[in-house]
Formats: sequence, C-alpha cells, structure tokens
Amino acid sequence: MSIKGYYKRHRHSIGGWVTLFFAIGVFLAGVLILWAANLKIPDFKSFDERQIIQSTKVYDRTGTVLLYNSGENVRRSNVTSSEISRNVKNATVAIEDREFYNHSGIRPTSIVRAFLANLTSLVSSGGTQGGSTITQQVIKNTILTQERSLSRKLKEIVLALKLERAMSKDDILTLYLNESPYGGNIYGIEEASQAFFGKPSSDLTLGESAYLAALPQSPTRFSPYGSHKDLLEARKNLVLTRMQELGFATTEEVEAAKKENVAFLPQNNFSIKAPHFVFYVLGALEEKYGQELISRGGLKIITTLDWEKQKKTEEIAGEFAPINEKNYNAKNMGVVAEDPHTGEILVMVGSRDYYEIENDGNFNVTLAHRQPGSSFKPFVYATAFKKGYTPDTILFDLPTQFQTTCSPIVTATADKGNAGDCYAPSNYDGKFRGPMTLRSALAQSINVPSIEVLYLAGIKDSLATAADLGIESLGSANQYGLTLVLGGGEVSPLEMTGAYATFASGGVYHPHSSVLSVQDSGGNYLEGTATSSLPVADRGLRVLDEQIVASISDILSDNAARAPSYGANSPLYFPNRDVAVKTGTTNDYKDMWTVGYSPELTLGIWVGNNNNTSMVKNVAGFVVAPMWRKIFDAVAADLPATPFTRPVYTYLNDTNVKPILRGIWQGGETYTIDKASGKLATEYTPPEMRQEVPMGEIHSILHWVDKANPSGPAPTNTASDPQYTYWETPVRLWAAANGYGAVSSSTKPTQVDDVHTPELSPVISIVSPVPGVTVDPNSRVDVVINVTKHAYPIDSMEVYVNGIFVSKIKALPGATNLAYSFVHSTLENIQPTNDLKVVVYDTYRNQGTATVTFRTSN
Repeated sequence: MSIKGYYKRHRHSIGGWVTLFFAIGVFLAGVLILWAANLKIPDFKSFDERQIIQSTKVYDRTGTVLLYNSGENVRRSNVTSSEISRNVKNATVAIEDREFYNHSGIRPTSIVRAFLANLTSLVSSGGTQGGSTITQQVIKNTILTQERSLSRKLKEIVLALKLERAMSKDDILTLYLNESPYGGNIYGIEEASQAFFGKPSSDLTLGESAYLAALPQSPTRFSPYGSHKDLLEARKNLVLTRMQELGFATTEEVEAAKKENVAFLPQNNFSIKAPHFVFYVLGALEEKYGQELISRGGLKIITTLDWEKQKKTEEIAGEFAPINEKNYNAKNMGVVAEDPHTGEILVMVGSRDYYEIENDGNFNVTLAHRQPGSSFKPFVYATAFKKGYTPDTILFDLPTQFQTTCSPIVTATADKGNAGDCYAPSNYDGKFRGPMTLRSALAQSINVPSIEVLYLAGIKDSLATAADLGIESLGSANQYGLTLVLGGGEVSPLEMTGAYATFASGGVYHPHSSVLSVQDSGGNYLEGTATSSLPVADRGLRVLDEQIVASISDILSDNAARAPSYGANSPLYFPNRDVAVKTGTTNDYKDMWTVGYSPELTLGIWVGNNNNTSMVKNVAGFVVAPMWRKIFDAVAADLPATPFTRPVYTYLNDTNVKPILRGIWQGGETYTIDKASGKLATEYTPPEMRQEVPMGEIHSILHWVDKANPSGPAPTNTASDPQYTYWETPVRLWAAANGYGAVSSSTKPTQVDDVHTPELSPVISIVSPVPGVTVDPNSRVDVVINVTKHAYPIDSMEVYVNGIFVSKIKALPGATNLAYSFVHSTLENIQPTNDLKVVVYDTYRNQGTATVTFRTSN
C-alpha cells in the first residue's frame, strides 16, 4: 500500500491521536503555568531568612580529627549598593554575566547550551556545567537546596524571572555580591575586601576589583594564598579584558590595572589543621565538582592525611626552619610523605609556617615547580638499566667536553671550560675520580659519569621513564640537553615524592591520592565507600621491571658505595632498616632536596627560598639530610622494617657479557687464570680461585658498545658517534698519564691449570655417624671424617644437613681426621630421615665430598 493510501485509510485515527497529545500538552502547560504562578519570591531584605548553608567538613584518615569546617567562624558583612565600588560591580558583571543589564533574569541560549553540555558530560564523566545568570545564582545561593534536579532548575528559572520584575538590576547585583563566596569562610564583597586588602569595598581599585571578581567561580583554586597564582593572574586579566570589551573601562585604565601592584594581606584562619593539604584537597574537589557543592553542599570529606604524622612533621620542620635560615640562608621548605602501596598522601607541609607573612607561608611549595638537581638522576640510571647497562658498567669521571663544537681537550679546570657554548662540567667537590661503576657514580652523585649515562640512555627515553613514574610536567625532549640529568628541568616536590614512591613499591605506579571518601549532606558517597577508598582498577600499574627497581634501591641504600662522598655515618645511613635515599642540589644553590624511601614510606623534602634567591654554597646532604632523617624516623616509627627485594646480578660471572659492562675497564678482551698456578683456568678451577685478566687497550665505553644496543656487537664505525672523540680523548690522556699501556695478547698463558684436577682432589670417608643410624633428639650427633687421599694439606671442613649449612671447622696442620658434633633438635630443618653432607677443602680449594643418612627418633 502507498503512503498516500495508508494516510487515507487511517486519517481519522491519526487525527484522534494528534488531538489527544495536543490536549495533554495544553493540560501540562496549564499545570506548569499554575505551578509557576504560585511560586513566591521570599523577602530578600533580611539575610537572616536565607537558607542555612550546610558546611563542608574535612577530616583526617581516621575520620575523627576535624581538619577544617567551612561553616566555622563564617565571616560575612551586609552592605548597601552605595557602599560597593562601581569597579567591582562592573568587574563582576563582565566575568559572570556580561548580558546582565539586558536579559530578564535568564539567558535561554545559555540554558540550552548548558543542558546539552551536561547531558554529554554526565554520560562521559558525571560532571556538570553551569549556565546561570547572576539573577539565577542569587536564587540558588539564597533560596534553593543544593540538589541537582529538573524541578530545582525550573524553580530557579521561574523565580529568576519573577525576581527581575520585583527588584532592580542594581539590587539584584548587590544581593549577589553580598552572598558570593571568596574563599574559606569569607562570604560577601565587603568581608572579602577587608580580608584581602584591609579596606571597605567602596574603595576598591580597578585592579583589586578584577582580582575579587575572579574568585567566586572557584575560590579555592584561584586563591591568592594557594599554588595557582598564575591562574588567578590570568583570570584577573581576563576580567579586565572583558571590562574593556563591554566599555566598563578604557584601554589605558585596563593596561594600568594589569600593571597595578596589588598586595594581599596575610591569610588569617587559625582554626584549620594542615592548611596546605586541606586547600589542596578542596581545590581538587572544587575543580571536579564545582565551587557551589564544595562550599555549600554539606560534604563530609575523609582524607588520606595521617594527623599524628603531620603533627610530628610540622614540629620538626619548625625546629629546623630557624637553623636552616641562620646557617644556610634557606627560609622555606616543603615536605611530602606518601604510602607507596597506595599513593596516599600522609603528610603535606607546604611551607615552614603557613601563617608566616614575610616568607609567603600561604604558598604551597610542594606543588611548585623547582629544579630537582641530582635527585633526578635515578630516573636516568633506571632508563640505562632498561637498555642493558648494569650497575657495574664502567664510565670515566674525567674532565670531559660534551659540546662537540669545542676542543675535546679540556686544558683548564672544568668550570673554566664552560666559556661560550662549551660544556665541561665539574663535580660538587671539584675532583675527578677516573674509572667508576654506575653504582658508585649514582651513590656518590658524581656528575660527569651521570651526564654520560644520560647520553647512553637517551633524553627522550629518560623523560618517558620519569613520566611513567608520575613526573609529567617536564615536556618534550627537544627542550633539554645533557644538563637534564643534573636537574635541568622543573618538577614539584609532590611529583618527586610520588615518583620515588614507585621505586618503593617495586615499580608499581600509584597516582597521588588525597581523598578516601566524600559523602554529600544526605550520606550518599560521591567517592569511595565506607570500607574502601579506591576501585580495584586504580590500585597500581607496573611501569618498571622489578629487577631494575631492585638495582636502584640496592644502590641508593648502599652505604659503602655512598661513603666516599657522604661519610660512613651520615644521616642517610640506616643500620637497622632498608632505606634508599638521594640528595639533589642545583648549581646555583637555589634548590636543595632529599628524597628517599623504604618499602613502607616515601618522604621528600625541598629546601630553598620562594623568591628563588641562592642559599649558602653547600650540598643537600649536609643541609637537608639531617631534617629529612629526623622526620623519616618520626614518621616511620610505627611502620615495619620491610627489606628491599634483592637484585640478582647474573652478568657478573658471565664472560659472554662485555667486560666494560661487568666492571672491567683495562681492555676489551679477557681470559681467566687460576690464581694458584697462573695458568688458564679449567672447568675444575674453583670459582674463588678464578681471576679474569683483561688485555688490549683502555678506551671509553663508546669504543666497546653501541649505545642503543649495549649487549650487541661493538660499533664498527666509532667516528659516527659525535661524542666518541670527546669521551675517548680524556680517557686516552688519563691512561697514558697513569702508566696504563696496551696489554698484549702474547701475555696470555698457553698452559692450563694443573693444580685443580679430579685426581688431586681429597678423598674422604664418613666414619660417624654410620648410615641409617637413629639419633635421639637431645643426643649429640658426632661427625667424624677420615681423609684417605690428598695432594695438598687439608684446610677445612663444612657440614650440611638437608642442604642447609651447619658449620665450618678449620683443620689443624697435617690433620687427616676431622670431627664436629651437634644436637639435631637445634636445627630448624630436621626431618625423620636426613641427609648429612661433609665437604673437605685443601689449601688450594680442591674439595672432597661424602654423604650419609641418619634418622631421628621422633
């Protein structure tokens, strides 16, 4: 049937449905009109009749220590329109509702746009977007609840339209300015003007007005006392630009206001605990949920902060602050502690004193980007280990020119070699140490080998490793040169602590977490639950191989390797706990760091000056380390002393691995001899009697390895590497100056080890115990052996039970019988039937072995 025919056949039924839907629509429209007509506007003359705001409360991780209550000591002043500067009125209209003086209370296009945006964001992320006029904001801030629903939005629209007919624009704007939040417990333009500038709102300048107009959208994030002053500055300039566009200010006035030196008074709120952390949390939640819900939604926020650890840290920071200032001209500090298993922030101290005016104490330096100095080095070394370099790889700490447009011969001191574009860096003590393992270079924080490590590892790949560990603020590789390994980029203490926490967790990355749960005023969970803080999917991502992390931890906790630079008993030495630590100092002494970790805790400290002035010339190991150690001991006091996973260095005895990667730098080829005979070792030569002997010439690592594939074939065209000549020149000069010539292959022995052969090994027999004997638990087991044959004097005997070492007995000169006794009940691995093994060694480590079984009576 054609469409036309179908329509003719069913036209009566279609007409009936249309009539029905029209009638329903008319009815619903009538109901809506009736409902809207009966909505009454409250009396705005008295603020006492406003809806009571439900305060947001922030707690520590126990949920019992109240850190902050947004409704406590609320500061609000009600002023008339004539008492408010025209500057701040215009600034507010320009940024909040530029069509305020032209609309009738709502902007239909904005409502539709917000509805579509909210529909999209709710599907994708659960967020919402506002489309409210100033009039609508007056309605929802003073009358309506904070629920998000269609009926609430309809009420807001209808009441906004009615309010516009009942009040003048100026009165509505005055209501808005008296009600707006400006951060913390400050509400209303008068209170904000007094709190920030110490003056009435009628006297606000254009620049001051622009700053205040910028705040209500997100008062925590844009706070002049927070860590996003750059964002506040940008938004203030946006306010001024909008004012110029609307004719509220001339071009000259706007330019003058942008340059105006606006001074904020110190923040005054002594009712808050851990203020830097609290405002960090509120800022993040405000960005996620919006200012309205955070400041007025009656939220209960359980954070990750450990208040007891925070208190101890603040006390110690306060103890060291005057010492650091007096002795080192270091006026500020930042401290972060994290749980490496979860990424939860346990401690955050953003300055030496939040309320200290002269040192800009309100600023949270743990979120600021500063140069990390040598504390960045572990990321570069980890990248090198990923590529096949080892902790025993040899590099040369010598005066080296890295700028390929300069002479490869550094004739003056390293510092003087930095003229123009040349780059021949020195170490912190001005000394050069010759050949060094990567272990020693990292543990002692030696610069020249570290720069070489960065070249071998690659800038791009090193940045990728840092990003995998959570440092995402450094940008692309083309921004940096070889100084990156010495801290040429900028990172925040929070980022650095989180990255080291990835080392502490064995290579599993956990994003920073500051909130365990968020409940709204109705008890509903917006985040977390009553029993868990994060979904399982957020509990970590492996970003580094466990063996690579184990190597980094092994090096950074190696006190013997660190001792030549720091001393054997420095604050970084922990005799009873596995703790890995790295310090960092920038070349200009503007930043000093100590960052370290155990498997249970990560702690990072930055010390310096907020105004970026230099401190007294010293290294972080002496300035920051004592404070870091005292805080670590205090914060970790209740944590278990879990050991690090130990790395397995299988390459050490693998002659297939290049000598330079195994710690041998005297040549590119080796042979192995028996120490006793000096002849070539055989399969019978004991490991402890083997000695690897290098031969050939001494060269830099670029002579032996292709930097992109260190375990692969040696490079066939070394000249193709632009750094080859610049590394090779100082090595060859150093070798000649120290008497190291080429070792000829003719020195290699032709005869083989004839001291260690099966025929020359001792032959022994076990006299006691006899095979199969049953031994009482409390009786002694007498072990007696007889040496029936030996070529060399007997040196010692070792006893094993079920493969576990029991004891070693030294033999008397000329002895052919050895004895030992033990009570088997004292052994942990005893079984009903047990294997007893005895190994006898002669003075050349030839060995003879015998075994026997014995039983136990229970």
